[in-house]
Amino acid sequence: MLNRNCSFWKLMGSGKNGTFDLKPDYKQWALIAVWKDQQAFESFKNSSFISSWWKTFCTETYTILSTPIASHGSWDKQNPFKTSENIQFDGPVAVLTRATIRFNRLKNFWQNVDKVAGIMTDAKGYITSFGIGETPFFRQATFSVWESLDDVKAFAYRSTEHREVIQKTRDENWYSEELFARFKPLATFGTLNGKDPLAGII
Repeated sequence: MLNRNCSFWKLMGSGKNGTFDLKPDYKQWALIAVWKDQQAFESFKNSSFISSWWKTFCTETYTILSTPIASHGSWDKQNPFKTSENIQFDGPVAVLTRATIRFNRLKNFWQNVDKVAGIMTDAKGYITSFGIGETPFFRQATFSVWESLDDVKAFAYRSTEHREVIQKTRDENWYSEELFARFKPLATFGTLNGKDPLAGII
């Protein structure tokens, strides 16, 4: 993306079930972009060729504008989500988890996906999620939205099944690279499957 106000971007495919998924949805795509400020994003959304192209050819578009509140790990050897220290707030939280899976650990990874995905969608405070990926099978990400940070922590650390999978990723060295980031959702634009899943929440 030739835009000096965009410091990082990834165009990705999408899974069908809201999480890591072996079955791609060829009708749905995702863009993650990091903008210099909200004005730069608004300029892109309102007047860029790419945005106009989407409006012309896409049946539906949905955008979640967010600001990072915590991030660790790397994505292509960098951490694109710069955060200020001691950011605290009450309200919905978006979470991005992404990883590059080692080829010799693909079977281990995919054997555990469905179990964790089912737990996540039934967890307290879960609102919605999107399974996305740069490359099928081994460069995967999930972007999920929760009612509060406490709900995120409860799912991540108090779910026995989720803790067991996290431990496996460490013991069996599944990933060659990984990143975990949290965001404060600021605004949404458009619809997903005919509605805005965050309507009335932010």
